[in-house]
Amino acid sequence: MKSFACGDVVPGCEARWVCSTDDEILVKVAAHAASAHGLAELPADLVQSVHRSIVPVS
Repeated sequence: MKSFACGDVVPGCEARWVCSTDDEILVKVAAHAASAHGLAELPADLVQSVHRSIVPVS
């Protein structure tokens, strides 16, 4: 399992996800970024930041 907290990339955001894969997290992050942060697309640098902030959980 993998975990990502939006607040690790966007200070103050409390959204968090736990998914099986990085790709699943990215799908959820993209939907969240559009609805909560007004981003229709995720810029490449943001995707890289998300990847760096994903951590394994047991």
